[in-house]
Amino acid sequence: MEKLIIHNSLTNKKEEFKPLNPPFAGLYVCGPTVYGEAHLGHARPSITFDLLFRYLMHLGYKVRYVRNITDVGHLENDADDGEDKIGKKARLEQVEPMEIVQLYTNSYHKNMEQLNTLAPNIEPTASGHIIEQIEIIKKIIDNGYAYVIDGSVYFDVEKYNKKYNYGKLSGRKLEDMFSNTRELEGQDEKKNPFDFALWKNASPEHIMKWNSPWGEGFPGWHAECTAMGIKYLGDEFDIHGGGMDLLFPHHECEIAQSTAALGKETVKYWMHNNMITINGKKMGKSLGNFITLNELFSGNHKILKQAYSPMTIRFFILQAHYRSTLNFSNEALQASEKGLDRLMKGYENIKKLNPSNDNTINAGELKDKCYGAMNEDLNSPLVIAHLFDGLKIINSVESGKEKIDEKNLNILKTVYENFLFNILGLKNETDNTDNKDSVFNDVVDLLLKLRQNAKNNKDFASSDYIRDELGKLGIIIKDKKDGAEWEM
Repeated sequence: MEKLIIHNSLTNKKEEFKPLNPPFAGLYVCGPTVYGEAHLGHARPSITFDLLFRYLMHLGYKVRYVRNITDVGHLENDADDGEDKIGKKARLEQVEPMEIVQLYTNSYHKNMEQLNTLAPNIEPTASGHIIEQIEIIKKIIDNGYAYVIDGSVYFDVEKYNKKYNYGKLSGRKLEDMFSNTRELEGQDEKKNPFDFALWKNASPEHIMKWNSPWGEGFPGWHAECTAMGIKYLGDEFDIHGGGMDLLFPHHECEIAQSTAALGKETVKYWMHNNMITINGKKMGKSLGNFITLNELFSGNHKILKQAYSPMTIRFFILQAHYRSTLNFSNEALQASEKGLDRLMKGYENIKKLNPSNDNTINAGELKDKCYGAMNEDLNSPLVIAHLFDGLKIINSVESGKEKIDEKNLNILKTVYENFLFNILGLKNETDNTDNKDSVFNDVVDLLLKLRQNAKNNKDFASSDYIRDELGKLGIIIKDKKDGAEWEM
């Protein structure tokens, strides 16, 4: 099995991936809060951890991939007070909260399918695991790391920090948080302003609430992932992933919760993808640069110059390392569109190559480079660079400058099939053309055959006429040794 190196946010070092129970691997990823359409920011973690999921399976691991849906407990501004995001949406639209949940969960699933991300093995919801969250909170209280005030339960960060290290994931120190945290309205019931809610007492007007040992209320945002991760992956599991924006406080609080409840940390490797900026600025509704995936696919947004296909978005995201900031712009997406088209055409050209008895190509070198890049912390941009380099090999064989035997041709095909489609998760969107597009392609191919016949008969006037007329329609013909190809 390949030696896979991944960056562990907990140690801030690259480490060899060694699963707790090989060949099984447990992967938990924080999914969306479903109160609106999925946006560009949702695409990056979905594609990042889809890449990891695909590669682990490719290496032979039996992966249990859990990605949650947050449908309760996530309050406005990620605070412990305020209105539930889904409850607010339901109140404004005068519908049941679960109508909002179902609507946007369906929309999210559709977008993920368009981006060609594989479905997780388990996709639990926070509202479906209230009992499990209550049980975790009970353990934390019993172990002395939480307190109850007026029907709400808060995690005692200061007491926890005396034995354990609160801030070990984010690198924050409690004394700095204490001095920099001002009292906020509605938080005076806490012992300390940095204590976080495990369970909140619900006001009479609060829509989403359940019975608990502490009264009618709802779970805090952080409790769900701890409870569901343990339920489906065990007291200890391999990888927990999510966006960099979740590192603090969400993931920091998860570590504290599991340690306080179980006396040990649950997660071995923490992985975080970096953020997407838009023209150098953070994405936000107030800045007018907040773009949903549906807007990207339709082109229906004021800052978009055109519509971009799901595979263009996926390729754009994979062209940057998952831990680096990715800057969105129309120019960058247009370049990605062209680059993806080049790779897809290159793969189609491989299928047209005929093996020779002689050989001047070592396709194994390309294979080793691609695996080497993936094994070095999922370096997808380097994999893509190697695949572009492979196009030179394809072009050289096609032009007759190089020879390739059957063995190396099979390796070349397998490299592109594995890395382009199975691992990077790209697909040729031209394969999804409707009947009219198919007929159009057939007509152009027929015209090229007629042109070739004219050339064979030395009727160059007819040959040039067909070429020029197709050119006026935006169809470019490229003559090759064994015929011609066309593109628009």
